[in-house]
Amino acid sequence: MTDDATAPTSSTPPTGDRPTHDSPDTAATAVLADAPGGTAGAGGAPAEADDRPGWVRDTVVFLSGQTVSLFGSMLVQYAVMWHLTLQTQSGSVLALSSVFGFLPQAVISIFGGVWADRHNRKLLIIAADATIAVTTLALALLMLGGADDLWLIYAALAIRSAGAGIQTPAVSALVPQIVPTRHLMRVNGINATIQSAMMLVAPAAAAAVYASFDIVAVFFVDVVTAAIGIGLLLLVPVARVVRTAADGEDAAPVGYFDDLVGGLRYIAGHAFVRWVLALFAVVFVLIVAPSYLTPLMVVRTFGDEVWKLTANELAFSIGMLIGGAVVATWAANRSRIGMIVGSTVAFGGISIGLGLSTNLWVFLGFMFLLGLGVPFFSTPSTTVLQETVEPQMQGRVFGFVGIVMAVAMPFGMAVFGPLADRMSVELLLVLAGVALFVVVGVALALPSGRRALEDARRQTVAPADV
Repeated sequence: MTDDATAPTSSTPPTGDRPTHDSPDTAATAVLADAPGGTAGAGGAPAEADDRPGWVRDTVVFLSGQTVSLFGSMLVQYAVMWHLTLQTQSGSVLALSSVFGFLPQAVISIFGGVWADRHNRKLLIIAADATIAVTTLALALLMLGGADDLWLIYAALAIRSAGAGIQTPAVSALVPQIVPTRHLMRVNGINATIQSAMMLVAPAAAAAVYASFDIVAVFFVDVVTAAIGIGLLLLVPVARVVRTAADGEDAAPVGYFDDLVGGLRYIAGHAFVRWVLALFAVVFVLIVAPSYLTPLMVVRTFGDEVWKLTANELAFSIGMLIGGAVVATWAANRSRIGMIVGSTVAFGGISIGLGLSTNLWVFLGFMFLLGLGVPFFSTPSTTVLQETVEPQMQGRVFGFVGIVMAVAMPFGMAVFGPLADRMSVELLLVLAGVALFVVVGVALALPSGRRALEDARRQTVAPADV
């Protein structure tokens, strides 16, 4: 473990692992207009956000709206999966639904990140939510009228996925505009805890509504939750990021393609951001094995009783819930890099432990630990990017994060899924764990990785974060 893992004392301001870099784009500054907060500080938070009255209220309202909206979206996710399974019992149909549910988000995220840097992020989130709600309402009305063609569901899934491609980078880039930089880890941890809680509540709620009524009722619930989420977001004042010529771009209007190329150039020239994104992508691919193949291992090794599959999901979800709470309450002043590297090493050990488990309860214990570790990887990864990337570039950077998330997991399943039909899941889990150890070793050994970590250690806290 590097020195980054050393947590500062309570009397010493944390460095936050916010590195500098040599790209010309880093000379950028941004003016935050049309909302309280003044000029932009490090990582995109207003320089005097700590002194701005109402940031706690704005954060609570924002997270509340996103939680309500997420709840409705998760209801639809489960209900559609169950509906297609029960109505068609076709693996091909489920595979197509996954394609329509993931691929549009990956494609649109390329442009969604650019839009998040060019336009009002709050309005982008509202527009995406409203489009998804209208699409869901239209599908509900069509199904009430007797239409049940699969292409209608596929089309709705594709539009919802495209909306997520616009919304996700805008949300990630908006959070540092309303949350002071030094509180980002805590707020992101709280958000991760909320999402984990939704993973426990949403399946039961979706089952209750779907069993008592039908899938159309679930669609109507989603429309209502989207409306509530939009209404709450309208109550939050959000700064508008205004790019200036100081960022190295011409003062004349810049085209979308130029912005996209600028985002690619920024990532290519920023050693630390490039390192985080590369590690994020590889870990996402390799973590597919323990997270998606464990139900198959349960059935093959421990039996196909439903309660065992349920216990497997609960162990993981409860672990994530507790992990998010721990990150929110404990990790604010801890090294982001230390948590990212440490959790990746832990994933490797846990994956090997899962593969070697011969007792169900030991296996479930490792699943709990896997869920517990997820917030220690995902939350600091998001936070360190929010703290490091300049305000006018965050949309594009998180757009590429969205692409990684949307592509890496289906890619991982395309690799590990067929292999699971040719060899044991246990062996795949062990191999995935060993691969994660290799990934950490390479990430820390590469010159770019060492430079990125050295930058993180050298970076001092910005005055605005004190």
